[in-house]
Amino acid sequence: MAFEIFRRKSEAAAPEAKASAAGRVVAWQTGGRVAWSPRDTVSLTKTGFSGNPVGFRSVKLIAEAASALPLVLQDAEQRFESHPLLALLRAPNGAQGRAELLEALYGQLLLSGNAYVEAVRGEDPVPYELHVLRSDRMSVVPGADGWPVAFQYAVGGRKHRFDARGDQSPICHLRSFHPQDDHYGFSPLQAAAMAIDVHNSASRWSKALLDNAARPSGAIIYKGTDGQGSLSSDQYDRLVAEVESNHQGARNAGRPMLLEGGLDWKPMGFSPSDMEFQKTKEAAGREIALAFGVPPMLIGIQGDATYSNYQEANRAFYRLTVLPLATRVAAQLGAWLSKFTGEDLVLKPDLDQVPALSAERDAQWKRVVDADFLSDTEKRNLLGLPPLSEDLGDV
Repeated sequence: MAFEIFRRKSEAAAPEAKASAAGRVVAWQTGGRVAWSPRDTVSLTKTGFSGNPVGFRSVKLIAEAASALPLVLQDAEQRFESHPLLALLRAPNGAQGRAELLEALYGQLLLSGNAYVEAVRGEDPVPYELHVLRSDRMSVVPGADGWPVAFQYAVGGRKHRFDARGDQSPICHLRSFHPQDDHYGFSPLQAAAMAIDVHNSASRWSKALLDNAARPSGAIIYKGTDGQGSLSSDQYDRLVAEVESNHQGARNAGRPMLLEGGLDWKPMGFSPSDMEFQKTKEAAGREIALAFGVPPMLIGIQGDATYSNYQEANRAFYRLTVLPLATRVAAQLGAWLSKFTGEDLVLKPDLDQVPALSAERDAQWKRVVDADFLSDTEKRNLLGLPPLSEDLGDV
């Protein structure tokens, strides 16, 4: 009891403790910080495809052109006119045809750098359905040695696992080249992400300018009769309310402003930075088209003089963008499907039926036909055709 007074004094002097663990944290904001959109597949698809006309048109242009290319199936001896794999590609499933399936395949590959095709099998060796799965829902499951052993598809809180071991994997994984990833491809949207942000920001700036009646800002100057250059609080609030209700917005465009009491309106012209916005937007649009390999002339971007005419730009688009992509995808798809039948088959685009390459095809055929030192078999070899049988050769 003798020391009770010291104990009470010690408890009374105890310091207060804040309830929040973050109570001492001070928020500090700085202006002018660059804000970029997220770089994940879902966010890039929303900003670069769903919310950007250049990205949307670039993906649609490549996917539609590549999916419309005729495909041929052949082996070392013949080119097949009818084959179970050709029938499967013509009607891959009950909801899609060949063009729809391939357009979805190329679209997924361009948007995410990855594309997944599922083969639904029955009793026959050849699959009876093909489906393109969304790449943002699919993940690769690597084994102990780093090679994929399975694919996991997640949707609606449920996950389905596809076993990828063995020669007849139910999933065909097509991916673009990625220098820093062993399992996933690199999307053109990731390379164009900065240009997409700039293009979208310029569009938002233009929209804000239109909402302000497409006029540059100005200044209302007050000159009092007694030489005072400041308004009272009530006068200032009344002036702000009148400007906001009667002179802002597209519906008030061109409405005259009535000023009183020593008020004068002084319009301000566009600053040099404002005038450069349109050029910045066009430059960003060219960068987006460049990342996808689409000549800007084909999507209506003005000021691009890389190609002398539209026909030359279209031919370069097919030769440099569409055909390399379609050839690579068709070769991998054909190699995967041929494992189900056990045949050595090659699936590739039929270049003889591409209208954009008709001039090049005519010149090539003329050079081959005029080469008298080549046999018919060698000429067919140069044109990518299988050799004729002995009977057909005699005829």
